This record gives sequence, structure tokens and C-alpha cells, in this order.
Amino acid sequence: MELSISEIIVRTEDKTSIRERAGEHRIMGIKRKPASTSQNESVRAVSRALDILKAFTVQDPELTATELLDRVDLSRPTLYRLLYTLEDSGFLVSSGDPQKFNLGPAVAHLSHVWTASLNLAELAEPVLRNVWKLTGETVALFVRQGDYRLCIAEFPSAHALSFKRGIGHRERLVFGASGHAILAHMEMTPQELKDYLAGVDVDFDAYRAELEFVRSHGYAVSKEELLRGAVSIAAPFFDKPGKVAGAIVVFGPSARLGKEQVDEIAALVSQESRTLTRLLCGSA
Repeated sequence: MELSISEIIVRTEDKTSIRERAGEHRIMGIKRKPASTSQNESVRAVSRALDILKAFTVQDPELTATELLDRVDLSRPTLYRLLYTLEDSGFLVSSGDPQKFNLGPAVAHLSHVWTASLNLAELAEPVLRNVWKLTGETVALFVRQGDYRLCIAEFPSAHALSFKRGIGHRERLVFGASGHAILAHMEMTPQELKDYLAGVDVDFDAYRAELEFVRSHGYAVSKEELLRGAVSIAAPFFDKPGKVAGAIVVFGPSARLGKEQVDEIAALVSQESRTLTRLLCGSA
């Protein structure tokens, strides 16, 4: 039996009124009873607590209650009640007089869980693709594994003359631009670096000067260090302030990558490495 549009509307409204009278709402196939006043208050308290946590930034890791009042729309009694609840749960810690609040170990735990769950290659894909489109050269992502670096993503150049390492390629950090970019930020003492380079045929003073250049300029350049005729430019990225996680690197032949091209790529790779760092650290 076919129904007119008006009949369908009437019957639909009847069914809706029946559900409403039964005191139930159906959302995506799940029946939920209307929230009580106490439930609404609980949801509002959670939202307010999250606003407090989001008020902390890299620039403002420590805030007083007065400073928090300027950042969240709460009364002073409500703010203090939520602050102490968050402190009891480990999401905040406080110290000093006047009392100052910092994010606590519970936030660090959640951050660790979130970071560990990231698919780094997937997260970095748009960053690498952008470098690849703008340079036309092979672009790769290396991560640190102890004293080695491992390639976990690569966009090969379409040029007939090009260089590739391949996903899964593993190399000691002492060699190549990506290795230098990582090693320069591992905060080794001169003696630790000397011990690290034991058995490697390099001029220690020249090598140390190269790492200092990388730290001051933010990128590393390697010419024919591992492959004849190859030039590589790399910049480090970090998964937390001060902790180097790996490097983005561009490979190309010296025939195409002169000084002007190397300088342009170095600026681009440095910029995109900072973008990846922001993605990993969860800041804008």
C-alpha cells in the first residue's frame, strides 16, 4: 500500500511523539534517556576542566589562579573547585606562594599514549609530499634508532638521474646529512662524541665543527659522502622540546643541485621539519 507524502509525515510525527512520551531519544541506533540536571552539570564540569587544561601553553606552562581567571570564563569558587579536582587526579600540580599551577603527570601519560599511537609516516605524508612537489627530488623520512637511522617513508624523484635509499634502509648516524642532522642535536659532550666516533675514519675537529654548523643553521648538507655524485640536504624534527626524533632529507645529483638550489632546499626542509615538529608536539 502506497502512502501520500502527508500521510508519511503524520505517521512519522506520531512515531516521534511516541518516542518522546516514552522518554527516550534514539541517536545513531542507541537509545539514550534524556539527561538529568545532575548529568548536565557533570558534562559542563568536564568541559570547564578541559578549558582549564587548554589554557596552558608552551609560552605559559605555569599559571596562577588569577591568570587562569583571565583565560577561562569561570567564577573564582568554581575555578578553585576544578583546580583541586584536577590536582587530586594528577592532571595539575601546584607549588609556591602565590600558588602556581602546572600540568601534571597524568597529562604526560596521555601525551605519551597519544604520541605512541601515531603513525609517523602517515602523519608526515603531507609534509614530505609538499617538499617532493616543490623540489622534484627524492624526499625521505628517517627516524633515530639508537646509533642508527631508519628510513620509514620515501617519495622517489621522477627524474631519470636520481638517488633513492628505500624504505627500510638503515645507516649509522655518523654518515650522511640526515645522520648529521640527528647527531648534532643529541647533546653529546666532546668526549662522548669522540667515543662515539671511535673506529670511524674522520677528522674529529672538522666533524665537530660540522655538527656545530648544523646546530646553528638548522640543517645539514652532505656531498658525495655516501654516494658518488649525490647531494643530500636534511633538517631535524623533534617529538618533544629538545628531543630529536629524526630528519627529513632531500637527495639529488650534484648536476642539478648547485649552491643556489641547495640553499633553497635547505630553507624549505628546515621549514617543513618545523611543521612536522609542531604536528608531533601537538602545538600550532
